[in-house]
Amino acid sequence: MHILWAIIVGFLAGLIARWITPGDRKPQGFILTTVLGIVGAVFATWLGQAIGLYGPGDGAGFIGAIVGAVIILLAWGQLARRV
Repeated sequence: MHILWAIIVGFLAGLIARWITPGDRKPQGFILTTVLGIVGAVFATWLGQAIGLYGPGDGAGFIGAIVGAVIILLAWGQLARRV
């Protein structure tokens, strides 16, 4: 059940991150949007644990997943611009 929940939250976080972030070079499609949200959530959890916002067993919530996905999407845009 955790995997299904991660996919649903990841997809929603990826959609919101794509909607918030400006630019043309965004990943398209269900799979890439979901991966973007999941990677954003993992990144937000890692960063939050590194700076002490979350404990060892805690994870980023929905807002944290969106913020992480926006950061990943901005990095994606910078890398795509160079190529």
